[in-house]
Amino acid sequence: MGNLIDHADSLVQHSWVQAVLLAAALAVATLVLSRVITRGLRHILDRDNNPLPSASIIINVARVALWVAAGSLILDICFGIKANGLVAALGVGGIAVSLGFQSTLSNLIGGLQITFMGIVRPGDHIEVGTERGVVQDVTWRHTTIRDALGQTVIIPNSVISTTALVHLLPPSRVVVPISVHRATSASVPGAGSTGGTDLDDLADRLAAAAREAAGTVSPLAEDPKVFFTKITDFGIEGSLIFTIADPASAAAAADAAIRAVTAIVG
Repeated sequence: MGNLIDHADSLVQHSWVQAVLLAAALAVATLVLSRVITRGLRHILDRDNNPLPSASIIINVARVALWVAAGSLILDICFGIKANGLVAALGVGGIAVSLGFQSTLSNLIGGLQITFMGIVRPGDHIEVGTERGVVQDVTWRHTTIRDALGQTVIIPNSVISTTALVHLLPPSRVVVPISVHRATSASVPGAGSTGGTDLDDLADRLAAAAREAAGTVSPLAEDPKVFFTKITDFGIEGSLIFTIADPASAAAAADAAIRAVTAIVG
């Protein structure tokens, strides 16, 4: 037993063993600090008064910066390797690697751009090309959105930064286009010669029908309102707008409202 202890003591006395042990200790300390920073950043980013979006890319950038600094410190203190010299030695190889990871770098730069400029934030309702949905998260490579069907759509950050981006109405806001034929508006009881009374009555009927139908899907945060916006050769066009309490039920609420409205306008 004594020989084993002496052997272990003599082994620890070697400089390379001490360097490895110190490097391991610094790596563990960095790991603990990384977790503390991650939790702290999540707590700060989730605050309502925080100007930055609560996206994963901010946390990932902070973690990478911490590990790069810790790696440079470990190489310098434990193994006597200067990080500046290592970076210079890997300069040519770094150029080749950057060319090979060109798409990854463009996604990273695009993610930083849309995050720190506040272009896209989690919770935004956006449309990119043919895809539309609510932003779930922005990572260093892609942005995740959830569409009206509950499907998860992954869009590369470089696509968002180079494609026309549309900020849509909140997902809880439901907009139903309506088209009223002239015969329908004229058949409403109380129609006047100017058409004002029949449109008012028709709007009330459409709003009441939509309120009752959509209310069976989700409680309403704002009652339906009807806006007539265009006169055509076939009739009058407009929109039925209301807000529901549960954004996830927007598609079902719109479907219920359309069915109810169709029964009136045909």
